[in-house]
Amino acid sequence: MTHKIISNASGTRSMEITEEHLNVIEKYQLFNNLVYSNGIVDETTLDTLKSFVGGIIDSEKGTDNELVNFYKNVLAHPNMKSVALGNLMELYAQWIENRKEQEEN
Repeated sequence: MTHKIISNASGTRSMEITEEHLNVIEKYQLFNNLVYSNGIVDETTLDTLKSFVGGIIDSEKGTDNELVNFYKNVLAHPNMKSVALGNLMELYAQWIENRKEQEEN
């Protein structure tokens, strides 16, 4: 399944996010403690996430192609800006909530 997120404030650009991308976020807990207490997602937040994922990739060279693909296809995507990251975080939260609901039923 593919999800579409808006990647700029005017809504003219978007990105496609796959289930695999969401699984990678969950597997590596990429959004844990990413946003400061003010709740603002900005370019610094995006840079922090890129550095974190890059560090994992460097420390685990050759072990996880899905993380490398996530970096290339999502974080390094030309449309990935702070708006897109905020929308990706919202999509991820909804995805987790939907999975919990499905497990309860």
